[in-house]
Amino acid sequence: MSAISADRSKRQDVRNPLIALPSAEAISKLPEDSRAALRALLLDIRADARSRAEKCWRTHKAPMAVYWKSVAVHAGHIARLAKAREKHGQTA
Repeated sequence: MSAISADRSKRQDVRNPLIALPSAEAISKLPEDSRAALRALLLDIRADARSRAEKCWRTHKAPMAVYWKSVAVHAGHIARLAKAREKHGQTA
């Protein structure tokens, strides 16, 4: 991996493309308790989707496994938005 690729892969907007969405900043402005509840819900969705993806994969239902894996990834990305008040790597 080249130095340019390594630097790019460390950028938050590359690791979590949802940061670029206009509403992403609104999530970081929510009160702490609201963000915590939202994060807990999203982490539950992520865990459930991962479980469903694994079950689909074991039962040879690849298209549904991909769907659930995608749901899990997106839920995880959104949960990270709710994790802490950060903007592009700097705590607010």
